Amino acid sequence: MEKSHGKTIFVCQQCGKEELKWLGRCSGCQEWNSFTEQTIVVQAASRRVVSSDNRPQELSRLTVEAADRFSLPMTEFNRVLGGGLVPGSLTLTGGDPGIGKSTLLLQVAAQVAQDRGSVVYVSGEETLHQIKLRAGRLGIKGDNLYLLAETDLGIILNQIEELSPSLVVIDSIQAVSLPELGTAPGSITQVRECTMRLMQWAKQSAVPIFIVGHVTKDGAIAGPRVLEHIVDAVLYLEGEQFSAYRLLRCVKNRFGSTNELGIFEMKEEGMIGVDNPSRAFLSQRWGEAVGSTVVPVLEGSRPLLVEIQALTNPTSFGLPRRTANGIDFNRLLLITAVLTRRIGLKLGTQDIIVNVAGGLKIGEPAADLGIALAITSSARDVPVDPELAVMGEVGLSGELRAVSQLDRRISEAAQLGFKRCLVPKTGAKVNPSDKEIQLIRASTLKEAIGVGLSGGKAS
Repeated sequence: MEKSHGKTIFVCQQCGKEELKWLGRCSGCQEWNSFTEQTIVVQAASRRVVSSDNRPQELSRLTVEAADRFSLPMTEFNRVLGGGLVPGSLTLTGGDPGIGKSTLLLQVAAQVAQDRGSVVYVSGEETLHQIKLRAGRLGIKGDNLYLLAETDLGIILNQIEELSPSLVVIDSIQAVSLPELGTAPGSITQVRECTMRLMQWAKQSAVPIFIVGHVTKDGAIAGPRVLEHIVDAVLYLEGEQFSAYRLLRCVKNRFGSTNELGIFEMKEEGMIGVDNPSRAFLSQRWGEAVGSTVVPVLEGSRPLLVEIQALTNPTSFGLPRRTANGIDFNRLLLITAVLTRRIGLKLGTQDIIVNVAGGLKIGEPAADLGIALAITSSARDVPVDPELAVMGEVGLSGELRAVSQLDRRISEAAQLGFKRCLVPKTGAKVNPSDKEIQLIRASTLKEAIGVGLSGGKAS
């Protein structure tokens, strides 16, 4: 007969770290007073009967039926998921409050309900009347879309089992709970157990589930170590507060790539996929603006043209400020040091502000040359050629290094009407298919600045 005994542990409510004693500050997330006492039941080990299905099986003899994805009506959403939803998958969607998570998933639920049958949308934070008002603003009729305002996960699972839906949306995972656990909703114990129950149900019934997760003040999903290891995919919805564009990123995907990016525009009728993101990001660009460059960057499998803006201004205090919005701060310090030492710009007394228009975040070094050229343009008060696109990685010696998939970046620039493209001299030799775009090659940053600020010809 099995025996069980209780064990007391202390769990951080921010990151899920467990300790045997109470600590004032969590060593994992550095939060203060975040540990709460919890009792877990430890059962003594017993001999269990092993069925034939649980025995080790040789990989070469296994036969698996391929799970067919079903495509969502939103092209941008499909791109991020890797081609569509996998039956039985559990997808976590996070983002700042008010960014549009519920709006986007309500649209997805309504469209799937039209194409594939019944869909259940569970809300633990809003009433059915509030969801109806939002659906009315979005023009959603709601055929085959069932709403459920409930926080008890046991009741939720019983209701969705009766309907046998094609998709389930839980908004949000921090609002639902299991009363038998005896802890408050949103705690690490509740979030972990509820997510595990949903995952087990999704695998058994082959029904995909979307769950919405709240984010902490640092922008991470609450309890990331608990949730991200359980779910199959993790999506983040990003965007500036006053910008109409929203960016959907995938940071984990067991069934596809994590490099894709979906771009949406928030309108009165809801989230609308952007067909030509490059044109959208450059729609408000002014011609010969000082401190502005255009850089083709890669987001997943497609190139995007983004505008990088820079502003230099004499500092009012002894220590100059460096502000990076959309690029890595340490990358900005590196480029500033190279410009000071190799080009001779006197930036030690200048505040430098760099911004990526449209709210996009750039992580690849191919944008180095665009950042350096924008800073130099602002410091010298000389505009960059408006028909020039630039790309290249900047080394500490002031040399330009090659970037990947150069031909695709050049083709994207040519499609949007750019006449010249400044690229590193090293790397693969590319002959653009569009003969109307001119390649200008430079080997050093000093040479590239001379070409970019003077409209020079190809070397």
